[in-house]
Amino acid sequence: MRRYETIYILRPSLNEEEINTIVENSTAIITGDTGQIIELDRWGIRKLAYPIKKELQGFYVFCDYSGTPEAVAEMERKFRIDDAVLRYMTVKTADSISADEITEATQHAATKQAQAEKENQEELEEAKAETSDDADVEEVATDDTGEIDQETADTEEK
Repeated sequence: MRRYETIYILRPSLNEEEINTIVENSTAIITGDTGQIIELDRWGIRKLAYPIKKELQGFYVFCDYSGTPEAVAEMERKFRIDDAVLRYMTVKTADSISADEITEATQHAATKQAQAEKENQEELEEAKAETSDDADVEEVATDDTGEIDQETADTEEK
């Protein structure tokens, strides 16, 4: 078995169900031919560097897997047929990969994904804290009667 990475770009107008169908079909091709998915990452909608099939944006999907050349050829054949796939690119990253290496790579990918989710959660909490800080500043700018204190408001603007 060999190790591959495939990135494919889907039309941004697809709904979640259609995206899931395409992703499931490609993973079924890989796993059906004794392959294993190491990492599957949906990058989401991003702006394209140049228009592809009159689209300015695309939904990116990254897949790191071990499989056979026949599975890769079949997956790419399906991508060529499907109009929802704007572009795809497959790169062979290793000529051979053992079961131990697959397990290690899968664990590494899971750890990396958990760390990314933790960082995203921390960013959300920081954004919420900043939003509440902005609300506190507004409260300081008013006096007891509820009217804006001009001196305080002027100093905050500077």
